[in-house]
Amino acid sequence: ASFPLLCFRSPVVTPLIFGLLLLAPFTQPSTITQPNFVLLLADDLGIGDVGCYGNDTIRTPNIDRLAKEGVKLTQHIAAAPLCTPSRAAFLTGRYPLRSGMDAINDYRVIFWNAGSGGLPPNETTFAKILQHQGYSTGLIGKWHQGVNCESRNDHCHHPLNHGFDYFYGMPFTLISDCQPTETPEMDRAFRRRLWLSTQMIGLVTLTAVLGRLTGLISVHWKTLTCLAGFSLLFFISWFSSYGFVRYWNCIMMRNHGITEQPMVMDRTTSLILRESISFIERNKHKPFLLFVSFLHSHTPLLTTEKFLGRSRHGLYGDNVEEMDWMVGQVLDAIDKQGLKDTTLVYFASDHGGWLERQEGERQLGGWNGIYKGGKAMGGWEGGIRVPGIFRWPGVLPAGTVIDEPTSLMDIYPTVVHLAGGAVPQDRVIDGRDLLPLLRGAAACSEHEFLFHYCGVHLHAARWHQKDTGAVWKAHYVTPIFSPPGAGACYDRGFCPCFGEGVTHHEPPLLFELSQDPSEAKPLSADTEPLFGTVIKKIGRAVEEHRRTLTPVPEQLSVSNVVWKPWLQPCCGTFPFCWCDKEGDN
Repeated sequence: ASFPLLCFRSPVVTPLIFGLLLLAPFTQPSTITQPNFVLLLADDLGIGDVGCYGNDTIRTPNIDRLAKEGVKLTQHIAAAPLCTPSRAAFLTGRYPLRSGMDAINDYRVIFWNAGSGGLPPNETTFAKILQHQGYSTGLIGKWHQGVNCESRNDHCHHPLNHGFDYFYGMPFTLISDCQPTETPEMDRAFRRRLWLSTQMIGLVTLTAVLGRLTGLISVHWKTLTCLAGFSLLFFISWFSSYGFVRYWNCIMMRNHGITEQPMVMDRTTSLILRESISFIERNKHKPFLLFVSFLHSHTPLLTTEKFLGRSRHGLYGDNVEEMDWMVGQVLDAIDKQGLKDTTLVYFASDHGGWLERQEGERQLGGWNGIYKGGKAMGGWEGGIRVPGIFRWPGVLPAGTVIDEPTSLMDIYPTVVHLAGGAVPQDRVIDGRDLLPLLRGAAACSEHEFLFHYCGVHLHAARWHQKDTGAVWKAHYVTPIFSPPGAGACYDRGFCPCFGEGVTHHEPPLLFELSQDPSEAKPLSADTEPLFGTVIKKIGRAVEEHRRTLTPVPEQLSVSNVVWKPWLQPCCGTFPFCWCDKEGDN
């Protein structure tokens, strides 16, 4: 047998890799044609929230068991630091700006079920390829990639139009507005400005009317009528959307039909778990792809009574522990059907934990361990470095830890190749097949460079120098933390990608992540002899990468993001949208 040249490794690690390579011939995946795939994706989970990644206070025994029985990645990188673009990259294997799923403005995710933006129909997801390979494909849980384009029922962005045979879950995302007892979360600052403007217009109208009645102001009644009409129209124009967020966005669907509008939060967890297990049971005799897209651990931290008060980290910890229990239930279902050895299981988070998400003294967002930054920060590790675990007994060596740069985009070619399909040749695919790395047949990641975007703005890039093992990272733009030195943008709620809230660096900030994973000590020409060489190398890679980009329609433009009543999914006759088909059952 011939073995590939090894990346640079320490004297301790090299014999371990050599041992894995010797074992590799005994674990050939060719003995299993078309394995099943169960992809488990958490929402807003920080890498520091999981036991096998160093957390010793939140209990995650089932996720930890996956790592013990499989392969754990320690440099698993999301392609974006927010839900919509990160998931678009995961589904397509492409940086989200290639499909128009990253924003040039502050609307960086899909805001409404009734927006017209979403994952374009001409994008090819891994589900679509597996569908053509004879797989049964199902998505249970969160979608957040859009619903309709031009009419209420065209479903152009819907999961069933992107390769999934079956969908049960939220076409949107869980937000605090879905829970009537919680403080509204969606567009909170903008909503306050609209309400203040409405009050001011109303006050002007009332003052004019009183002045006319008392004779203090000479104004025609026709003018006052127009002013009152304008006040009413202004109020209706925004309250018709923001006043009914729970009904417009917090809905559950089965395939194209709405089952709950608004969703009944108390039973959502049990329904998602029931649907996941049912899908496995229905498809146990043929190859299947099941994508379980958890609503955990996004606010409002939907947690059943059984798990409330169990953790040492308040409601957030309770929520993570419940999600871990759900992972265990799915794994048990796989075992019960005798599918463990023929199923590749994958667990990850869509991006880092939300540091700024707090209510008073309560921390409602995740923890990103030793890594700086968090959700919405496209450059800092805390926003994009996530858990990444694979298990496939008999094929992947158990208890393996791989410290190589990998991406959520890599799932695409990995799954496609294992299913016997081929990735599209008419477009750039940024993901790389992980199977050789996971099995130990390759020592190095195929990623020499990874590019880190915040919206459409390139904030950082990393270079994996394979001959030395160094991982260099250059930051071109970083957010300005508020208050200063706080490590997040607590005054804003989110760190911005551009404008007054960021700093541009020339020369770029440079870190060597294998020596400084917390990005605490920026290097300079005085402290690092290779500084100039590294900056030039990364700069050339950025230029080459940009030459591969082509203009595409912006799916998250303001015109695509705004609420459009004619696109609103409705269980009933619009605007009287209400149903509870699960309760009826």
